[in-house]
Amino acid sequence: MNDFFAPKPKENEAWDAAIIGSGPAGLTAAIYLTRGAASTVLFAGDQWGGQLMLTTQVDNYPGFPEGILGPDLMDKMRSQAARFGTEIIEQNATSLEKKDKIFIIKAGEKSFSSKSVIVTTGAKTRWLGIPGEDRLRGKGVSSCAPCDAPFFKDKKVAVIGGGDSAMEEALVLTKYASKVFIIHRRNEFRASQAMQEKVFSNKKINVIWNSEVIEFLGEDKLREAKIKNNETKKIEQMGIEGAFVAIGHDPASEIFKGILELDEKGYVKKFEKDGFKTATSQKGIFVAGDVHDYHYRQAVTAAGFGCMAAMDTLNYLDKDTPSW
Repeated sequence: MNDFFAPKPKENEAWDAAIIGSGPAGLTAAIYLTRGAASTVLFAGDQWGGQLMLTTQVDNYPGFPEGILGPDLMDKMRSQAARFGTEIIEQNATSLEKKDKIFIIKAGEKSFSSKSVIVTTGAKTRWLGIPGEDRLRGKGVSSCAPCDAPFFKDKKVAVIGGGDSAMEEALVLTKYASKVFIIHRRNEFRASQAMQEKVFSNKKINVIWNSEVIEFLGEDKLREAKIKNNETKKIEQMGIEGAFVAIGHDPASEIFKGILELDEKGYVKKFEKDGFKTATSQKGIFVAGDVHDYHYRQAVTAAGFGCMAAMDTLNYLDKDTPSW
């Protein structure tokens, strides 16, 4: 086994790089940084690992032909990052500020200083918050059709939502499922006209208007959804084996407000500056994964962005960067 370890900073010296977040983007960045001989501290948080910790079988991550459980994949990434010397802090980073050219990150009762930062805090799925949802998550209840659609071949499934994401989920599912229901609480979609036309022209899709799912039913896996009509107040049970919640995501960017430029939804804005592809509005801070990427939202793309951010960070540390 390779016995290389990235160096640790001496007492009262700053770390070369600090990573805030511990999903595929953060852990991949840590692997590349430590292999690049940069002293690296990673703030994993009290719920480390990102959304893959909430999934069961992952069949679309390269290198695992038989598939792998989401938590097992994250354990392997974490072990690999630690193997090369990543210092992993089990607490949430609660604040970030810049003093001169050094960044100060607070976590718990301690403060850490670093010459650079990579933001990989991800985004959280907005769930319905209804009975049965937590219990059946990964057992029929999902938030990612590109990840899980193949498990529902020739089955009846439902998508909950009315925006572009819900339309995209439904269209992906039609390649596998026998029937796809879109359940929307209003009488019209928020989605773009182009996406609506694709949905309405697909014979596999049925739309249930003015309705909400109020409970998921099933013991070992999803069997039925309890649906309430918002106009008539009538409640019915629909037999389905898959339910895809597509009502949006919330980027975990709260601690970066006032420090980084965010878009109207709270996602960290990514810029191309001085040859860096993953730069933010603040010199020395880079970004990777779902906290900026609201389009793909896949583990493999998050890992790819983590690699890019780490390579940008190594280049930043190696040279005098022009003022931004």
